[in-house]
Amino acid sequence: MRTWFARTGFAVAVLVLIVAIVLMTWEPIAAGSGKAPPERTYSAEIIRDEFGVPKIYGKTDADVAFGVAMAQAEDDFFTLQDVVAMSRGRYGAIAGEEGATFDYVYHLLDARGTAEREYPKLPEDSRALFEAFAAGLNQYADEHPDEVKLTNLFPVNGEDVAAGFVLRQPFFYGLANVVGPLVAGDDLRREFGPDIPGFPRDGSAPAKEAGTEDMAMKGVHPLPWGDDAGMLGSNAWAVSPEKSGGPTTLISNSHQPLRGGVAWYELTVESEEGWHFTGANFPGSPFPFLGHNRHLGWTNTVNRPDMADIYKLEMNEAGDQYRLDGEWRDLETKTVFLPVRMGPLVLPIPRKIHRSVHGPVIENDNGFFAVRYGGMDSVDQLDAYYRINKATNFEEWQTQMARMAIPSTNFIYADEAGNIAYIYNAAIPDRPEDVKANWRSVLDGNRSDLIWEGAVNYEELPKVINPSSGWLYNANNEPYTAAGAGDDIDPESISPILGVELKQTNRSRRAYKLLSESSLLDRENLERIKYDMAYEREGYVADMFDGLEAMEFPPRMKDTGQFELERARDLLLEWDFTADNEGPADALALLMIRDFMSAEYQNKGEAPDVKEHLTTAVEHLMEHFGRIDPPMGDLLRLRQGDVDLPLDGGSDTLRASTTWEVHDDGRLSLVHGDSFIQWVEWTDGEPVFSRSIQPFGAAITRPESPHHTDQMQLFVDHKLKPVYFWREDVIANAKQRYTVSNGD
Repeated sequence: MRTWFARTGFAVAVLVLIVAIVLMTWEPIAAGSGKAPPERTYSAEIIRDEFGVPKIYGKTDADVAFGVAMAQAEDDFFTLQDVVAMSRGRYGAIAGEEGATFDYVYHLLDARGTAEREYPKLPEDSRALFEAFAAGLNQYADEHPDEVKLTNLFPVNGEDVAAGFVLRQPFFYGLANVVGPLVAGDDLRREFGPDIPGFPRDGSAPAKEAGTEDMAMKGVHPLPWGDDAGMLGSNAWAVSPEKSGGPTTLISNSHQPLRGGVAWYELTVESEEGWHFTGANFPGSPFPFLGHNRHLGWTNTVNRPDMADIYKLEMNEAGDQYRLDGEWRDLETKTVFLPVRMGPLVLPIPRKIHRSVHGPVIENDNGFFAVRYGGMDSVDQLDAYYRINKATNFEEWQTQMARMAIPSTNFIYADEAGNIAYIYNAAIPDRPEDVKANWRSVLDGNRSDLIWEGAVNYEELPKVINPSSGWLYNANNEPYTAAGAGDDIDPESISPILGVELKQTNRSRRAYKLLSESSLLDRENLERIKYDMAYEREGYVADMFDGLEAMEFPPRMKDTGQFELERARDLLLEWDFTADNEGPADALALLMIRDFMSAEYQNKGEAPDVKEHLTTAVEHLMEHFGRIDPPMGDLLRLRQGDVDLPLDGGSDTLRASTTWEVHDDGRLSLVHGDSFIQWVEWTDGEPVFSRSIQPFGAAITRPESPHHTDQMQLFVDHKLKPVYFWREDVIANAKQRYTVSNGD
């Protein structure tokens, strides 16, 4: 009997071992080995300056794209692999349950299917760029196998890179605010667009933060997601030579996460085929997304039009058919297995993916809901970004923009000829004007007349070109304040069906005021505006201070903490509304304002409770500093490696320190705010000149590199470094120069 039990126990142990081995090895086997791009030899020269910023040269554009992949892998292969895994639906095998959320969305949006169908239709030279970039990633992985996170992650090809673009782009205009609530079965958030005539809304918004329990993401990831993603922002300015008294000026001041898959990477590219551009991209792109060439440049800010429509489907009892125009149609359904890493094991978690003629379908406790969104099932943006990189004048640039291929983001433009322009760019759904429907609500999935095709015409988008004011700006505000009184767009001229947001930010209010008050916008005045740290007592700031003034305190009692709370309230009421690290109330204001900003930015409806947030702020400061009025720079820090510096600016100031992580010592380590800054000037008769800065350095995930932290002090001090755009300047300032190739 004992022998039998021993044998049984041994058999169970063997079975457990087999299961464990299977769970440790199934995912890379199931994923299979990727497909390499067509065989071709590439060669690129990489020259790095004193800050390690790469300048990549090649005979062809494809050679340069190969070099871009190699240079960025040298600096941040860690993040590039996350992007590649996400682009192949395998991020959960690296990042666990949170990563699997992205993999679910990858399948839901059919990122791979879209790439397979549409990528081969791109022009040959665009595809050559992406194949070369993929070859560069493969080459680096081959040369550094000890750095590869996941078996069978490489090789990749251009189609893999394209799938990543398909997945990421919709989340910049807020698709997560649709997908998240639908998956969780929550109410949808109120959209920023105006009411549709005949369908007034009551102004209510869900009390619960939509989707935060099941879909909120924390940490650094390859997609903008969760509440912090809702606070993505940027500032952008363009000034004509008449208004500056000299150069045409373009200021790019993006506010992105400082780390991860949507953090900026600075680079310059130049080929013998005429591609010469300097700026920044995100990991996984062969070209810069913003910056300038010798003739023109642009920068971007996030916009949030109503880009998605939700349809409630009428289903049969079996849940496998939906009704459209009175007829039953089969619901496309497939089961995918999401990889979820748990320690050494990777669990296969099954999920059903649905699709109707409307688009992706999400099933929750309330039924089946289809989603249709701008830019759906398209990869044309891959070609459009490449073309605007090589545009030589405003006409060429605008011709590419008019394709409506880039699904979202405002563009602020300037060029050597003195032109400045603001384009409210968005592939807004071409909803039929003659159909009576509430496009700001859930639509009837039974009606095919509500299923729109494509985007509106470029002519319908809000835009301002060469205003008489001589300046343009955007700070994630509505497009109706962009150029000053007399030049701004009339809101009545834009159809409400487009869903253009009605929204202001403190940054917008400050920029509009300061620009309007300035008779001359030279470099000195523009620097003062760019690094402004003040708040206007309007919007959520006014709401917060109205609440502070309305707070009442009963007669003081000992040992209740009420004394400090009342003193904190009084200190805030004396605040100078400037987050400049000089006033005694700056730290308190910093801790208070972010959540009020978040509520307004994300259209949550009700503002936070003032007394509750003041209590939390006081408790935090007393616990970690022993006082309610520490210098703000002691609280707010820029931290990377062993460098720890004080910061200024606040959430939603033009000098932006937007969100942070709270470290164990109670300090706030910035994770999102001012990131890549580039200042460009075209002076008549002179070559283009620019300066830039990053919060940390070029080698963002290489602690051993001298370029891991070497820009931090300049960033904190409001200083910029030179951009070496012209080859003679690059050579004169070269600190490292080498060739990369996949040839023998």
